[in-house]
Amino acid sequence: MESCDKSILAEEQNNDAILNPVDAKEETGVSEEENTKTAENYGAMTKEQLISVLSELVEKPVDEVKDSVGAVKHAFYVIRKAEMEKELEAFKENGNEESAFAPMPDESEEKLKELLNRYKERRAERLAEQEAEMRANLEKRRKVLDELDGIVKDADSINKHYQRFQQLQQDFKSSGDVPPSEDKALWKHYQTVTEQFYDLWKINKELRDYDFKKNLEAKQQLCEAAEKLSEEKDVVSAFKKLQELHDKWREIGPVVKEIREDLWKRFKDASTVINKRHQEFFEKRKADEKENEAAKIAICEEAEKLDFNGLDSFNKWNDMTKQIIALQERWKTLGFASRKVNNELFARFRKTCDDFFTRKAEFFKKIKDESADNLEKKQRLCERAEALKDSTEWKKATDEFIALQKEWKTIGPVSRRNNNALWKRFISACDYFFDNRNKTKSTENQQERSNLEAKRAVIDKLKNIDESISKDELRELLKSLLAEFQKIGHVPFRDKDKIYKEFKKALDEVYDKFGITDGKLYLDNYAGSIDELSADKNKLYREREKLMRQYEQKRGEVKTYENNLGFFNVTSKSGGTVLKEMERRIAKAKEELSMLEKKIELIDEKL
Repeated sequence: MESCDKSILAEEQNNDAILNPVDAKEETGVSEEENTKTAENYGAMTKEQLISVLSELVEKPVDEVKDSVGAVKHAFYVIRKAEMEKELEAFKENGNEESAFAPMPDESEEKLKELLNRYKERRAERLAEQEAEMRANLEKRRKVLDELDGIVKDADSINKHYQRFQQLQQDFKSSGDVPPSEDKALWKHYQTVTEQFYDLWKINKELRDYDFKKNLEAKQQLCEAAEKLSEEKDVVSAFKKLQELHDKWREIGPVVKEIREDLWKRFKDASTVINKRHQEFFEKRKADEKENEAAKIAICEEAEKLDFNGLDSFNKWNDMTKQIIALQERWKTLGFASRKVNNELFARFRKTCDDFFTRKAEFFKKIKDESADNLEKKQRLCERAEALKDSTEWKKATDEFIALQKEWKTIGPVSRRNNNALWKRFISACDYFFDNRNKTKSTENQQERSNLEAKRAVIDKLKNIDESISKDELRELLKSLLAEFQKIGHVPFRDKDKIYKEFKKALDEVYDKFGITDGKLYLDNYAGSIDELSADKNKLYREREKLMRQYEQKRGEVKTYENNLGFFNVTSKSGGTVLKEMERRIAKAKEELSMLEKKIELIDEKL
């Protein structure tokens, strides 16, 4: 009897040394993934949606929603932080100092704080309730232990207290949680008093053997259940179930001494297998999380290196969109990083993506607005072209059409839906005008070429005047040829100046050839020639400038001749001859001066 009671003590001490009790950090293994996933879901919500979710959460049992409330709060302040950064940026862009910045009040934040305060109050109430319950349970266990101590002290009546002792054991085990700081001491006290009871208990061997047999069957079932857990695929679930088996083992009484150590070793070996799998699982998950963290950081850095500033076309934006979406697809293939950084990395990556898609939306809105403005501008050009297409003022209208076409090139693009129709409308009006002009010009060009040949015929007549013609007949012929030349219409523009110079040269050659000095006839002929120039004011101005230079040059010659007269000796024979020649030159120069003055006057009349 004595040895059996000591073996009971050894077993209960082994119960206190069960391997790998549930660690608070490990215990949250499954919920950590769920909470991280929930946090990312909350990260996709708006502030209003988060407030709505929080309103529901604070009304649920606080023990069930602790992590969800924290995730909602984190997601809300990620959004709020981004808003305040934008407010600060706008505040600084307006020329303000950052130190003077104060964020705008946010009603949703006030609502969030109210709900969080409500949750804190309910949580505080729940903690107070739990503390009160644990204090009450502590008092219950202390009373049970006091009564057990009393039974053990009554050694003479120990057999009479067997039923009561078992009831007190059940009361102790079912009394609920107590403050963690008291739990170990209470169980140690309980084990001590239990050992003392069995040491003193003078029960007959059959009853004691029955208890040992019942305890053996229960512990063998626990060993089998622990060994079967090695087949379970869910490592975390198997570990939790193992802790429940350890709790049950502790509650079961002792077995016979001979098999006690072997039975405990069997249970402990099965526990070691589960604990090792559990440890390996979390070590592997930690390594995977580290690898995922590095991969997610690399994606964030790759996304942040993308330059959104040079995207100035649809193709460039579409190419960049493909790169962003490819990064998002890579992100989806990665598992979770550690709980400490996973949400931060997700927020970091999402910020870059949100920035890109916000700027893309702004660009496309700007392009849409510009396209609408360009559409209106091109429609106005079409209307102007259509209003001008029937014009017969060929030069003026041509210049205007060219100006319209140049303006069209300066206008940006419009939507594909309108671009082809607008261009077809515009070019149709242009083509219509230029086709009409070309048809008309073709006729005019043919007439101008005919006129050119006619004027060349007049020039040929000038060159082929018979030398035997009298001066009177010559004067009439020259008047007739001049009138004929002036009467002929326009010639091709590129030949206009050339034919005029040829006519003037032929006329001057006739004057020189026949010694014509009749100023009036010469001026009449000159007046007819400048009629050719009267259509172009710039040519008249150039002709006048040329005459003015000749006039100044000739006047300088006259002045030089007159000054030189004083140097000649009129008494000598040679001096008289030179003097007469000088006087003749002066007279001729003055006649030329007079003719130049009259030519200038004729041009001034035209101007």
